[in-house]
Order: sequence, then structure tokens, then C-alpha cells
Amino acid sequence: DFAEGLEKVDLSVTFSTNWNETTERTQFAAAANHFLESWGDAQLKKGHYSLVQPTIRELFDTRQFQQSLLLWMGSDQSYYDYIKAYWTDIILGTESWNKALHDGVYSVEMNMAGTREETVSETAPDAVLSDAVRNLASTSSEGMELTLYSKVGMGDGQQASNPWLQEFPDPITRVTWDNYLTISRADANELGLVNENAANGGLDGSYANVTVNGVTLSSVPVIIQPGQAKNTIGLSFGYGRKVGMKEEMQTGVNAYALYTDFNSIQSVSVEKASGMHEFACIQLQNTLMGRGEIIKETTLEKYKTEDPHEWNPVPEVSLNHQEVPATTVDLWESFDRSVGHHFNMSIDLNACTGCGACVIACHAENNIPVVGKTEVRRSRDMHWLRIDRYYSSEDTFEDDNIKKDEFSGAFDSKAGFEEMERAAENPQVAFQPVMCQHCNHAPCETVCPVAATSHSRQGQNHMAYNRCVGTRYCANNCPYKVRRFNWFLYNNNDEFDFHMNNDLGKMVINPDVTVRSRGVIEKCSLCIQMTQKTILDAKREGREIEDGEFQTACSNACSNGAIIFGDINDEKSQVAALKKEDRMYHLLEAVGTKPNVFYQVKVRNTNEA
Repeated sequence: DFAEGLEKVDLSVTFSTNWNETTERTQFAAAANHFLESWGDAQLKKGHYSLVQPTIRELFDTRQFQQSLLLWMGSDQSYYDYIKAYWTDIILGTESWNKALHDGVYSVEMNMAGTREETVSETAPDAVLSDAVRNLASTSSEGMELTLYSKVGMGDGQQASNPWLQEFPDPITRVTWDNYLTISRADANELGLVNENAANGGLDGSYANVTVNGVTLSSVPVIIQPGQAKNTIGLSFGYGRKVGMKEEMQTGVNAYALYTDFNSIQSVSVEKASGMHEFACIQLQNTLMGRGEIIKETTLEKYKTEDPHEWNPVPEVSLNHQEVPATTVDLWESFDRSVGHHFNMSIDLNACTGCGACVIACHAENNIPVVGKTEVRRSRDMHWLRIDRYYSSEDTFEDDNIKKDEFSGAFDSKAGFEEMERAAENPQVAFQPVMCQHCNHAPCETVCPVAATSHSRQGQNHMAYNRCVGTRYCANNCPYKVRRFNWFLYNNNDEFDFHMNNDLGKMVINPDVTVRSRGVIEKCSLCIQMTQKTILDAKREGREIEDGEFQTACSNACSNGAIIFGDINDEKSQVAALKKEDRMYHLLEAVGTKPNVFYQVKVRNTNEA
């Protein structure tokens, strides 16, 4: 009997910090090790093996799952001894265990002259497609349809206690610290549901009651989502957890109450509820409003056939009463950047999907504090890297620019402004990562009264935190709005009880990056600690640095290759080649800041044939 087996084993586990909705409903709960605290092995492919060893001792009174299985089978052998014996007898033979453990991998000669059976999928692609079409055809179209989904950041809620994920802005809605009903504007108008920009700069939304199969969720906040199909609503999993969660983390509503028969699509009824919900949204503007210098895009046909100056024009400025290209005018005398390293970053708008992996990687690498819902609502979020999302107000962004030209002077009227800000019924969407642009002619550097921000010979815009006195002149003078001010001390402060107040949370702090204090400005550093380590490692080893060795947290995390970082003084580097491409442009080039971050024009294939 399983229970009797547990009673015979001294689990000696404390669970005071480990309760959740599952353990609350079980008679026995045994906390297993984290995978970084565990031994293990894997077979990557036939004849190729890998050993997994712990990188840290157990932090709590836990035990590896395999060790529990050995005990329940009546063995007093440790799992380390078990796996070592298995490898020695079955895999290694006469080979050394210590060498295999040191190398981490081990391969053996494949028998049968190196041949192996090829696995064949039992389900043909046509069958998979036909099943999908059959399931689609069987769905009901009567009334409103609810789709339950997992958010990009939060997932199914297993990591809901992670404050980074709670404060991660949703790629589409840009809302943090909440889940919500997404609904089309047409349905919202019929039900009387609204979204409003509050006077304090926050976003407010109506509440709605949602009923599925007799189960009702009351007072669910509503987000009107451009491009959503009529008669459909969406609600994400992962929120509404209470057990084992800090009070600040108990946000949102539990969508699993509406999850029936393992089906994420349900028929639903929605009615408006009283009251307005206060969202913590980091981006209130919806559309690009024709600002062609921010997002540049073209069609594949134009990209192939037209002159680059047609689809990637260089903005012009007035010099001596004549219009000249902005790139030919300098406010200051330029320095010689040809000696040593000069770092640049390329961001490809085609490749960016807005997934936000770079945002979380930046938080982890640079000890960026979590400030909570109230502070985010006050526009005090601390993200060093944000991903702006823009909808087109017309069919394309090009039409959006034309519409702005037609309005010309209409922006003095509220009606003209609101019309440009309203997304099209089926809008185009573009994502744009924006961090400190590390301008060679940085307007922030010239206004700092204590020279806390300065420029390096390697192209980075530095911050000397000990020198900063918090005037915030630099933030006011930055055209990209990428500097963040520490309004409070976020570490060792019970008012911000997230991950910098206890020993366990502080284990995620990077010792190579200082933790900033109250009253100073902070921003992207292009991960200078990583670039300096690369330089010092190569110097110690007496070799040249190869292309691709220089990385930042965001470029490392980007699985699509949208962010490329490197030294443009290395003419063979990828970033140097990207800077010479016709698609390259700088953000707000007419300002004349000469950034070291550049973008690649988005190219859309609008003619699929």
C-alpha cells in the first residue's frame, strides 16, 4: 500500500513555504528536489549519453524523487551510487566513471555496422490535417464562444509566484498583473463595455460576469482587443491563485473554473457588471498614428523592385535654410571611434514576435526590481527593455501614414486625434524592442549636472550610480524615454515584498551588477559586465575575440535572432554587415543622436500568391 510505504519512510520534509492548490487537497505531500539539485542522465540519441549532476546542494528539506523510489522499494542505496553502478555496469564497461562525469557526455560505437532503425510516424500529415478540419467543423457557432488560453508570460500558472512573470507586460495588450476578458469592439459596444484612459495616466475597464455551463465568474475585467473576431471572447489561465502566494501576488481570476471536459473552447454568456477595474498597462497608445520614423515597413514587392530610398527614406532637416539628409548634420564634433571595440546592436523588426524573452532575461541579468501593480499604473515600471506594440489605423501602416498627411492640421481637434488612435477592424501589428539607444551624440549626457551619465570609447552610454543625484534631467531630455528612476528603495523594503527581501529571492541577484538605490536613474548598459568579461577572457587566453562572442542578455535570449550584438570595428562581424544593409535605419533619425542601436525595416509579403 502506497500510504503504508510512506508511513515506513521518514520523509522529514517541511512544507511551510511549499503549499499550493494541489497539496491542499492531498493526504501526503513529499517535496522533490529542483532539477539543479539532482542527479540524472539522458540518452540524446542511440549510443550517445549524458550525465546530469547537481549544481547546488538542496536548499530545503527535500529529496530527489528517484531516491524516494529506491527507499520505497526497500533499498538503502543512494541515487548517486545507483546511477554510478548502472553506468559502470551497463554503459561504460572499462571506461572511467570520473572521466565520463568530467566530460558530461559519453558515446559508444553503434552496433550492427552503425545502422539503426528509422522511426516512422504512425499518423500521416494528411490524417492530422483532416482531424483538425473535422474538429473545427464540429464546433458550435451559436451565441458567444469563450477561448481559454495560456498567456505568453504566465503560461498555465505554475510559475504564478514569480514576480518577473506577474510584471511582464502581455505582448498584445501591454497589461501587467492581471488577466481579463478580451472582446471585440463590436461586442463591447453591444454590451456597453468600455476602456478609458484615466486622468492619472492609467487604463480603466468595465467589469463583466461570465457564465459557462452554470458556473459564473463575477466581475472579470474587460480589455477591448482590436482584430478580435465578433462573438468571441478570451480569458487566460494562470491567475487567481491564493494558496501559498504572497498577498501582492494574488491577482486575477481563476479561469480553470470554466474549463470543462478538457475543452478550452466553451459556449458562454456575458453581461456587464457594475464598477470599473484599474489596469496596470504600460502602453496606452494603440496605433502608430503615422509616425513613419518609428516603425518603417514595406512590401516584399517594393523591397525587391524599388530603390531603397523609396521605402527606407532618410529624414531631412533644415541647414542654412536648405533641406539636407539628417545623417549629414552633426550638432557636435564626432570622436574617432575606429580604435578598439565599438559596440552596436541590430534589431530586425521582421524577426521580432514580441515574445518578451529578452525582457525577462534583462531583468535576471541586471537585477531590475519588481515594483508592483500600483507603481506600474503610475508609469513607474522599471523595465530597461520594453517592446512597443503598434496597430495600424488603416489596412496597412503605409495607409496609416497617408491618413496622417490627409489630417495634417486636424490633430488640434479631439475627434481627429481619436480617429487616428483607433485601430483598424483587422489591423496590422508590429513589435519594436526599445532600450537605451546608446547615442554617440547623447542628449542625456549634456544635461547631467554631475556627469553621472557619460559616453565610453566602446560606444556605451554609462551610468555612474554613486554619482547620480536624481535630478532626472537626463530622463526629461531623452527622446526615447528609456531611463527609469528609482522612486523608492526596492530591496530590503517590506513595501515591495517580491524577491529582494529574503535570502532565497536574493539568490537570483547577479553579483556582477550593482543593486541600485533610491533616488538614482538606471537604464540599459548593453550588459557591459558581459562584454568586459569576454574581453578579459580573450586577453587571459591570448587570443582574438571571434564574432558572436560578444553578447547581451537580450541577444542571448532571442530565439528568433531578431537581436544581433557585436563590434562594428570588426568588419567581418555580422553586426557590421547588418549596418550596411539597405533595410537599416535609426529610431528618430532626424533628432541627430547618432544611436549605436539600429533597426531593420519590416518587410511584409502582402501578395501570398
